[in-house]
Amino acid sequence: MSSIKNLTGREIFELVRADLQKVEQEFCEQSISRVRTITEIGQYLQVSGGKRLRPALLLLAAKLCDYEGSSAVRLGAVVELIHTATLVHDDIIDEAVIRRGRPSTNSRWGNHLSVLAGDWLYMQAFSIAVSERNFRILDLLISLTQVMVEGELLQFVRLRKTDVTEDEYLELANRKTASLFSACMRLGAILGDKSEEEEMQLGAYGTNLGLAFQVIDDLLDFTSSEEKLGKPIGNDLREGKLTLPLIYLLRKCGAPEKERVARVLEEGGFHSVRFEEILEIVQRNGTLRAARDLAQRFAEAAKTSLEGFPDSQYKDALRSLADFIVERES
Repeated sequence: MSSIKNLTGREIFELVRADLQKVEQEFCEQSISRVRTITEIGQYLQVSGGKRLRPALLLLAAKLCDYEGSSAVRLGAVVELIHTATLVHDDIIDEAVIRRGRPSTNSRWGNHLSVLAGDWLYMQAFSIAVSERNFRILDLLISLTQVMVEGELLQFVRLRKTDVTEDEYLELANRKTASLFSACMRLGAILGDKSEEEEMQLGAYGTNLGLAFQVIDDLLDFTSSEEKLGKPIGNDLREGKLTLPLIYLLRKCGAPEKERVARVLEEGGFHSVRFEEILEIVQRNGTLRAARDLAQRFAEAAKTSLEGFPDSQYKDALRSLADFIVERES
């Protein structure tokens, strides 16, 4: 009978630490341009860092599929470049001032240069991907980029609306977050020359993990702190985004509470309604717990998708990562 080992976050990342360092070096080298400003922005973003969760997923998936080679490192840099480009564009659209505890690219270099730098990062990612000479990889990355851009457009259309449904929220979470998680897992399967069925299984793991990640991310916007998040709390509502705890809230609360939420969306900030008032309402109505329960169900679905793959430390790591995602505090 197989035994499942639960790993800590540190142990999970330690399994791919050496390759993640190579991804970091690749990212640094690939963000160098003949145009000095692009290099400055690229390396500013690289130093800003982050958990590098997406390349870690790709590396763990590749190792689960018995692939050992330099392509995993290069593609790890590709997915991180794509992710970074989306963050740059997101911050411009959201008029964000802070990202990961530092001035956002747009607040430091302005919107025009930041848009172009984000575009350049996308193109650089595809330049690396083309060098793999693998149409399955290119098809996946092109489809991914289209889905993510469509997600950004959908989010913009739905800003400041109070009638966003749970299904619409999940579609958006899938396009903007889970699709990239899924692509990372599928890239690992492609590198390991796995069947289409196995690739889709790992893709399903990534989708469910990404949905759990996004739901928890939206919860942390209520329950964490600026120090832990690297950006102000309450930011989603301030920017006009109706996330799951508020969607659940608007289903069940009374007219006065709905009016407070609508006022924040309309005013574009906590002017006549304080953030603490909204937090008290969602806590009292139990919608934070309801959202967390959904994230837990997505995490369990992700773990189920790993059934059928041989037992290994990498399978243990991916199972444990689903729990880590739900329990994280930043």
